[in-house]
Amino acid sequence: MSYSVGQVTGFAGVTVRTLHHYDDIGLLVPSGRSHAGHRRYSDADLDRLQQILFYRELGFPLEEVAVLLDDPDADPRAHLRRQHELLTARIEKLKKMAAAVEHAMEARKMGIDLTPEERFEVFGDKDPEQYAAEAEERWGGTEAYAESQRRAASYSKEDWKRVQAEVDDWQERYTALVAAGGQPSGEAAMDLAEEHRRHVSKWYFEVPYEMHRCFAEMYVSDERFKAYYDSMRPGLAEHLKEAIFANAARHTA
Repeated sequence: MSYSVGQVTGFAGVTVRTLHHYDDIGLLVPSGRSHAGHRRYSDADLDRLQQILFYRELGFPLEEVAVLLDDPDADPRAHLRRQHELLTARIEKLKKMAAAVEHAMEARKMGIDLTPEERFEVFGDKDPEQYAAEAEERWGGTEAYAESQRRAASYSKEDWKRVQAEVDDWQERYTALVAAGGQPSGEAAMDLAEEHRRHVSKWYFEVPYEMHRCFAEMYVSDERFKAYYDSMRPGLAEHLKEAIFANAARHTA
């Protein structure tokens, strides 16, 4: 099949002017012409356009894109692998930038008065107020959330370091357990779920088992929290939910 300029602009979200420019500089020369002399693009042309747009989105200049795509030794699959690696790196960078903004918002909201240097030192690339944020999401305005704010407002820089160290340590051990195939109903998983509950109770507010179950439901139903836990290891959010439910059952049976 072949496609007109108008069809390609609809597919790719580029302008007619862009397609004409790519043709003029030899970056994307359409494979055919209609009887009237209009450009016609083949499936192979669309594949090349997709590659061009990927590299352009990643910030490559057109001259470099042309060199990459016209390399006779390049495997099309190698292009896809390279683009996947570059896009993954960009996603990670953007996630860190978004986390930094969230950190700043949470710190201001929680009344944490730290210098810029201390914020970077304490927060690193993770969110130390993740549990407080979750509490506000579901229980803002309750006594539990008010208690979390009272406690957090009194914490020093060293306190926040201890909070983050506990979170980092727990995450490392839980990720390792999931990677090793540990079952959510297993003793180790339930113990880590109980540690999770006690961490929140220790630093923010008392978490009864029923409330902990509500947290667990939120970890899989709310895409924001699901993405957070699954970023540690795919499927971890669901695993943690089941472990929390199993732990609550053994303590409330």
